[in-house]
Amino acid sequence: MLSRTADHLYWMARYTERAENTARMLDVAVQTSMLPQSQEDSEAGWRAMLGISELEEEFANRKGICNQADVLDFMVRDPSNPSSIAACLKGARDNARAVRGTLTTEVWETTNATWLDMPKQLAPGGLENDPSAFFEWVKYRSHLSRGVTLGTMLKDEAMYFIRLGTFLERADNTARILDVKYHGAADASSQRDFYYWAALLRSVSGFEIYRKVYRDVITRERVAELLMLHPDMPRSLLFSMEQVLENLRAVRNDVSADTERLAGKLHAELKFTRIEDILQAGLHDSLTTFLENIDVLGRLVSRDFLVPLGS
Repeated sequence: MLSRTADHLYWMARYTERAENTARMLDVAVQTSMLPQSQEDSEAGWRAMLGISELEEEFANRKGICNQADVLDFMVRDPSNPSSIAACLKGARDNARAVRGTLTTEVWETTNATWLDMPKQLAPGGLENDPSAFFEWVKYRSHLSRGVTLGTMLKDEAMYFIRLGTFLERADNTARILDVKYHGAADASSQRDFYYWAALLRSVSGFEIYRKVYRDVITRERVAELLMLHPDMPRSLLFSMEQVLENLRAVRNDVSADTERLAGKLHAELKFTRIEDILQAGLHDSLTTFLENIDVLGRLVSRDFLVPLGS
């Protein structure tokens, strides 16, 4: 497959997954902002989310005041913010259009319809009055796109690059979502802790899964274990890295051995560690290291298979 075609497929998938996960992160922040807290705590929560997304400085240069309305506008609508939901959905559609002939009609029409429907979803007042409804729409459109892709496309290199982009982005964003909550709940009382972590589980569609796996009260340690180390949780770091490694092996070439080796190392570290060891080392530090490695892995994937970043 031509590297430019693979590049468009890979980034189409990453942008779609990023839009969904940005919606999930914002949903966590909106839900936890409803808990009783001071103005300073509320602002710190929104600032922590921007910091994890590495957008705090950029936001400060444009908005100044870190409140819910301005952060939502910046992270949802702002076309100049490349990580905003609007920018991600546009990026997904633009990349899909560039490889229209490689996609099935259903995949293209789903991606295009999402982009065309977005202005209606962002009509004045809608996001401000009911942000969760918009986030649910974003998640639904991402689920629809993924389902149509799996249900209509041939399982060939095009599919492998789409899946590679999806799970690399998911691993990155699951770590960020967990780290957002780590910041938000680190100083929370035990009474409030439950509500913080329950909100996180619901935002990643993991509340029912948690109940099935643990059948007990929600604790910070078990939420971290579920989202990092559980092999059957669809959004866990371990499951995501398993899929990244599987799809890398399917498209391996003569120069990708180091890339596959790094992916295998990250997968093995997650598979053979215990949550107690991660917590002892520090959850935040462990997630930060993982995110740094995921960034390196993404650059290696671009170097070996795609159009190099910055070209």
